[in-house]
Amino acid sequence: MTAERRPTGLRLVGRYGLLLFVAFVTLFPIYTTLVAAFKPGSKVLVNPLVPDAFSLEPIINAWSDGNLGRYLFNSFVVAAIVTIAQVVTSLLSGYAFAMLDYPGRNALFALFLATLLVPIEATLVVNRRTIDSLDWLNTYQGLAVPFLATAFGTFLVRQALFAVPGELRDAARIDGAGHLAFLRHVGLPMIVPTIGALALFSFLSSWNQYLWPNLITTEESMNTVQSGLTLLRRSSIDEPNALMAGTVIAAVPIFAALLVFQRSLVRGLTSGAVKG
Repeated sequence: MTAERRPTGLRLVGRYGLLLFVAFVTLFPIYTTLVAAFKPGSKVLVNPLVPDAFSLEPIINAWSDGNLGRYLFNSFVVAAIVTIAQVVTSLLSGYAFAMLDYPGRNALFALFLATLLVPIEATLVVNRRTIDSLDWLNTYQGLAVPFLATAFGTFLVRQALFAVPGELRDAARIDGAGHLAFLRHVGLPMIVPTIGALALFSFLSSWNQYLWPNLITTEESMNTVQSGLTLLRRSSIDEPNALMAGTVIAAVPIFAALLVFQRSLVRGLTSGAVKG
């Protein structure tokens, strides 16, 4: 076997150049947002890309004037409900598709995955009418119930459970353990990274919801943080950095979650990808 050739010369320079370009495109909006968020309002339009002044006043004003504390609380409650529910439903459905043998399992799973192709816009009207008929407008359950299950989470858990040796299931069956006992004591501990990745995805997608909360909330006290940022922009036209400061506040939980669960994210997405 010949050793793998390492990239040299122009090829190596090209790779690093491409990485630097992607990093620049990714980080530049974050940089400009931070610069604008911590600049005094009188200087935000003067040298907008240069951090030549620093002040916490925009952050403080955005927090108080934008009522972001209440909106952050609403988003956290909804995201927590959705995350817990999606983890539970994905565990149960993923186990059923991976470990149980019944007629039409593969066809049903293909149909289940096909729901990923349906855009959320196609279900908004029906879901809005359903929530209205249940009198759930301006409620936490109205914000969370349509997202309690996810086909993507089922797919992740199913693929991860395929990596669990069948001998363990046979041994558990001989010991008298049922499906839920096996999932709790054997399957779940072996796919913790996948569950961590799923929880992170669920939390981030729920936290960043914008269209659905705007459809079913008419009371300002039930707005989520994304809707709150829109209100902050409308009420702070004369403060160009207010929206940037609010965006930084809203992004803090997201970056905190990514820092805490980044290892679980990588391990969870790659687990079950290679068999052997």
